[in-house]
Amino acid sequence: MKPSHPVKLILTIITLALSTGLYAADFNIVAYGAKGDGIVLNTDAIQKAIDACTKSGGGKVIFPEGRFLSGTIALKSNVTLQFQKGAVLLGSTDVNDYQNLDPFTEGLGINVGWALVVAVDAKNIGIEGEGIIDGQGAAVKAKQILTDTRPEGQRWGRRPFLLQIVRCDGVTLDGIALHYSAAWTSHYFQTRHISIKNIKIVSVGVAHNDGIDIDGCQDVQIKDSDIESGDDAVCFKTTSSKMPCSNIVISGMRLKSSQGAIKMGTESMAAFEHIKISNCYIYNTNNGGIKLLSVDGAHLHDIEISDITMVEVKTPILIRLGSRLSVFRKDQDTKQETGTLEDVTIRNVKAKAADNAQLMPPSGILITGIPGHNIKNLTLENIEIQLAGGGTTANARQVVPEAIDKYPEVKTFGPLVPAYGVWARHVEGLKLNNIRFTLGSNDLRPAFVCEDGKDIELNNWPIPETSGAESIIRLEDVTGAKITNMEVKGTAQSFVRVEGGSGADVKLLNNHLSGIKEKAIADKPVK
Repeated sequence: MKPSHPVKLILTIITLALSTGLYAADFNIVAYGAKGDGIVLNTDAIQKAIDACTKSGGGKVIFPEGRFLSGTIALKSNVTLQFQKGAVLLGSTDVNDYQNLDPFTEGLGINVGWALVVAVDAKNIGIEGEGIIDGQGAAVKAKQILTDTRPEGQRWGRRPFLLQIVRCDGVTLDGIALHYSAAWTSHYFQTRHISIKNIKIVSVGVAHNDGIDIDGCQDVQIKDSDIESGDDAVCFKTTSSKMPCSNIVISGMRLKSSQGAIKMGTESMAAFEHIKISNCYIYNTNNGGIKLLSVDGAHLHDIEISDITMVEVKTPILIRLGSRLSVFRKDQDTKQETGTLEDVTIRNVKAKAADNAQLMPPSGILITGIPGHNIKNLTLENIEIQLAGGGTTANARQVVPEAIDKYPEVKTFGPLVPAYGVWARHVEGLKLNNIRFTLGSNDLRPAFVCEDGKDIELNNWPIPETSGAESIIRLEDVTGAKITNMEVKGTAQSFVRVEGGSGADVKLLNNHLSGIKEKAIADKPVK
């Protein structure tokens, strides 16, 4: 065999080395004039280092030990920000030091998009290391309100996110700590191939401190991270109808939130699909553990959530299909038709619900569509929830507002719902298997109330011992229900009370009702 030509061989080695990143260089921001004293504004110096790195073909921009103050910096293709131990990127406290490279309107109608670290239309970017990105959120707010006289509900949007990733492909976060954003901590919009692992978010002190916002992104993996947020911890959004949230896997998360821990759909124009969330610990969360919402036209489907532990969480589960139909990028989208919410499974959940909740007395699970738009094929199985109890006979007949076009929150359906366990309305194909509630005190509300339902299945519920309730289960305008293997040890006037247009094809099988006066009270025969 004839040997390869030496020049060709050398060229081949160089080409392979460049293609595999072996020649990627390091660019220390100090070499470009950055000073880590926490006083000098380093925006230009850091940007010069990033620009030089991407121009050379890519590599790492090094943040050494120190406190580097900056306004908006733009992360470019093939650049990784590498934070050494003791390195801090410190956000300026002056809102005028920030740019808005992707303006839009969020779910409350506020214009947002300013950020400290921004990447737009970039490829193969990363942030890694043992350092911290600190937005100094409280200090930003304190300085802003000296000159911004608008109400707080309007002016907060001018404050910067910590991290804003827009239409990128190939994004990695590993090991970095994100602290004290002035608004949302990290927002990823229409971005593909995201890997987030081993990060720590502590973002509290001002309003709207979301942890991770995944907005119309695809092929996302988030794992083994810790979030303590002043607003939603992990939040899926679609502020545009053009790109769904899809093919997302989340696991091994530890979540604490002043709002929701796992939330989907505050802004919900494009679909949420093929999403799996598992092995998460949620604690001290003030406004919902798992919240799945479609209110702006999204098709939310093929979602699986499993192996979740919650401790001191107000209202563990909320599932809502509504018709608010907001538009968030008004130059790109128009108002949509009502969406869908179907083919969702939540299994293996253990929760200690907070005694002091948004709705009082507390309830475990709220599920509601709107008239003419049912939530379909929802399965909940192996769910255990500990509740305070305390519901009265009057509470058991509480009428819940439809709130068809309202902002989707637990409190929207207040002041309370008429079931302590599961309250469901406008549902079809609802399956509730192996559901266990425990109560701290007697509750005269039913364990389960369904209003306007079709094809409902309840199986294997050990009902907590209560006394004096009108019924354990109430069906209002329900067609097709199968209730099996329920064990009731307490006392009540009836096991099942069937009202309204209910009664067609309601079946009770193999239930153990030792203290119940009547198996069923209904206008139509119950088998």
